[in-house]
Amino acid sequence: MGESTPDLDPRVAWRRHFAEFLGIPPEQHWLFGGRRFKPWASADLGPPYLFNPFIADLMSKGGGLLSLLVLHLLAEKPRHGNDIMREIEERTQGGWESSPGAVYPLLTIMEQSGLVEGEWEDPDKRTRRIYRLTSRGYEEMERLKEVMRPKLEEAINVLHNIYGILKSNEED
Repeated sequence: MGESTPDLDPRVAWRRHFAEFLGIPPEQHWLFGGRRFKPWASADLGPPYLFNPFIADLMSKGGGLLSLLVLHLLAEKPRHGNDIMREIEERTQGGWESSPGAVYPLLTIMEQSGLVEGEWEDPDKRTRRIYRLTSRGYEEMERLKEVMRPKLEEAINVLHNIYGILKSNEED
């Protein structure tokens, strides 16, 4: 992407929209926090500021799509972690398998943030924890859908372009 005026750059506009829509800058939001986004959160308003966190988060373990999908699945009905992982695998026809190392820490973060409530199926044995979406979690899911939709579309376009580049190289 060439030079552009910051006010016209869609990445800057999206970041501004995120902050206005959610009331906090993206780097302070629970979903986009952490070391993956340190370049984006730096005080330097140069190229790191224009970094697309959604594409990086999409590609990262426990990324944004996983977060949104977990909220979505819990909006349908209460579930335990293994059920969430099984649903993701089934609904993506095996194209995406989440792992306990991504799902359970994410559920913990969501519970600490008040987005979900967890309850032991059997409090004495503590075998399976059933998670339910809270009203705050439902509101967050709806906000994230609105915020992420344009970034998901951008990611799809980027991936489509990469696919086209790779495909054209095969034809040469």
